[in-house]
Amino acid sequence: MKDAQGAPAYGRTNWRRFAVAAAVPAVAAGALVFGMANGAFAASFAVSGQSFKISADKLDGTGFAQYGDSVKKVDGTPIPVAISGISSAKLYNLCQSVKTPGLPITLTIRAGRDEEKPAAATNLLIGVSELSGDAEFTDINIGQDASTLGLGGKDAHYPDAGMFGQEAKHVTITGLRQTAVSTSAGTFKLTGLGMKVNLPGADGKPVECF
Repeated sequence: MKDAQGAPAYGRTNWRRFAVAAAVPAVAAGALVFGMANGAFAASFAVSGQSFKISADKLDGTGFAQYGDSVKKVDGTPIPVAISGISSAKLYNLCQSVKTPGLPITLTIRAGRDEEKPAAATNLLIGVSELSGDAEFTDINIGQDASTLGLGGKDAHYPDAGMFGQEAKHVTITGLRQTAVSTSAGTFKLTGLGMKVNLPGADGKPVECF
């Protein structure tokens, strides 16, 4: 990884370093769960606390930011997460899966499976708990005060000064695997959208993206 003077940064992503790279697929997939292929979302909302999995062969994002924070359940219980934001992105072979509480079924949603017609999203925010993948960052700042972040969209910044943050002008991440608890977004274009309710596989395990 090089400095923030225009050179790309490479490496295996993880929560402590580059969680933001996974923002796009998680947000897009989370929105699909609520049946919103296109539309607007509030930047802040009460979460269920249930996690969901997201995978993508590749995301290509312009403008991202990331910082530590928490999201809240309806009863006010906070859940610590890495809040990540990406201004706009293309998503290739997007998959999202979520288990249904109390039932042996899993909902899977897929989009952007045609390489020539990827899914696309804008103004994304995601509460991430885990992620992995290989990422390349361009013009990245690490350690920037999170209250001054601006590349990841108008809501992708911490409200008060003093929080560690990072942002970059561009990110490409391949082989993305992510677990998240919350998402919000501005708009989505979900080409080739498909949803399926799955019973456990022959091995008795739930059918998930990974």
